[in-house]
Parts: sequence; C-alpha cells; structure tokens
Amino acid sequence: MPSESSPQAEPTSSPPQSRSPSPSPRDTLTLRALVSTKDAGVIIGKAGKNVADLREQTGVKAGVTKVIPGVHERVLTVTGPVDSVAKAYTLIISQLVAASSSSPLTSSPSTIHTAIRLLISHNLMGTIIGRNGLKIKAIQDGSGARMVASKDMLPQSTERIVEVQGSPEAIGRAIEEIGKCLLEDWERGLGTVLFHPAGDDRSSGNRRSGPGYSISGPPASRRSNGDGARGRQSPPGSPTSQSPASTQPAANLRTQNISIPSDMVGCIIGRSGTKITEIRRLSGSKISIAKAPHDETGERMFTIIGTPEANEKALFLLYNQLESEKERRVGREQQQAELQD
Repeated sequence: MPSESSPQAEPTSSPPQSRSPSPSPRDTLTLRALVSTKDAGVIIGKAGKNVADLREQTGVKAGVTKVIPGVHERVLTVTGPVDSVAKAYTLIISQLVAASSSSPLTSSPSTIHTAIRLLISHNLMGTIIGRNGLKIKAIQDGSGARMVASKDMLPQSTERIVEVQGSPEAIGRAIEEIGKCLLEDWERGLGTVLFHPAGDDRSSGNRRSGPGYSISGPPASRRSNGDGARGRQSPPGSPTSQSPASTQPAANLRTQNISIPSDMVGCIIGRSGTKITEIRRLSGSKISIAKAPHDETGERMFTIIGTPEANEKALFLLYNQLESEKERRVGREQQQAELQD
C-alpha cells in the first residue's frame, strides 16, 4: 500500500520472491484493521518502542497510517506469515486491553472481552463466511471468538469491516483461521479499493468527498487480503499515461475483476447504457459485465481492462456511482417511513 506509515513504521513491501501455484504456510499475508487514534498511539508506543518490540517478537512488519487532522481513526497494517500475523494481533490486543483503564490488569485473560475491526475485501467475504455460513461458524466454534461482518462496504472502497470479539487469545486464533482463508482464495482480492479514513468520515457508511482510495493489483511478491499499491501495479520501466487503454502497449494493460451486487448493476449501467458508457469514456478502460451471477451470492462480475491509472479511475467512478445509489435508496426509504408516520 502507499507509504502512509508513521515515522516508526516500516514499509510493508517485501523483496520479490517466486510464487508457487498454491499458497504454502510461508506465504505472506497483509491484514489491515481499523483502530482509534488513541489505540494507534498505544500500538506505536513512546518513540516507537511498542511497534519495534512487536516486530522483534513476531518477525512481522507493522505500521499505522499517519494522523489526519479531524479524523479519529487510523489503519493498522501487519504483514508476515499467517501464524506471525495472528500472534502480532494477539499481542496488540492484549496491549490495548492492558492500557485501557476500564479493563483492570488483575482480570483473568480468559474473562477479558474485547474486539478488533478487521478490514476485509468485499470479494473475499464469501471465502470467510462459506456456503450457508458454515466456514464462519467453524472459525467461531474453533476459536471461541465471535465474528460480526458489516453488510455495507466502507465509503469509497470495496472493503468491509469484520469485527472479531472475544479474549485476545480467542481473537488471535480466529485471525489465524481468517488469514488461512484469505491466502487460499487470494485471487478474489485482486482489484480491491482500499479504505482510508478521511474528512469527517466515521466509518459508518457516510460518503466522503475526495479520492481517499488505493487500488490493489496483482501481488508482486505476496499473497494478501487484496492489499496493493499504485506503484506495484506496473512493472519497473512501464510507461505511465492517462491516455485511453486502447492506445497503450499491451504489456502495460491490467485486468481487474470486481463483484457488484445484482440489484446495483442497473444503476451502474444507466438508462440505455449511458452511465457505463460515460465511465468507459472518462477512464479509458474497457469494462465488460457478466450476464449472470458468478456464484451463490448473486453478484455479477465486472471485468476492467486498462492501464493501472485508467483502471484506478474506472474503479473510483464505479464506486462513486454505487455510493450515490445507496444514498438515494436510503433517502427514499426515510421519506417513505416519514409518510407512513
């Protein structure tokens, strides 16, 4: 992801390594979580001591996004092998509990109940939930933690919150299983628009202005939860241009797939295709839409082909359109409720 870490945080990129056809336990996972500014301070520690100790104890790379005036939430990013990421989150949560005045240190670890808000790609939610909810139930039963998935994507992104609740140890066990799921189905996370707290957004689904987003591309060196950066979408030396995709060398074109709820497809296409035609024209990307849902979720697959820059613009325009439609529907429901009252 873009370098947004505090001065104490290390970048989350890793040296290039060969990719095996199927993930192994040594594959690297990047898992993001939404934390309060206060909790971020505890995670970093004085002069970066806590985050440095965390790296030394677990071998992970960890960082927290910079403070933005008026924004009360920051994004924690932890990168490493699945078991190390789970251990790191367990230590972080234990540290936050210990720092909280409402949770006395004399409490038994097994009786402490807390929570962490993970940021999970919308396209990977099905992998975690499983058919008929069997996977999420198995994770909850095996870990002792409770998981609550938000229904809506966060503003200007394709990430959703999965809140994992329980003791630090139970949450750590759940995170390890979640991480395994993400690695097993990592390709679904390609094309994720990463969430960044900005403006007066409170992660409650409010729309915000300004392009506070990043686009993930094919993972250059790791399997991840749809995590990526603009800089890693193009191979070294690739030309960058805002020109339409059709004028670009084929080597610089990228293909990204995103899933859109079937009931929202119409608002993106527009009457007689006017909306999607405009998005294609403004972005320069080629966008095709599957005629039928691709799995039991009932969602339709959108395939976007273009330069990294063109695809980024196309995704931004697509999700702006989705946000506008969601706001319109919420407003209509409120109006109907007022009329009934």
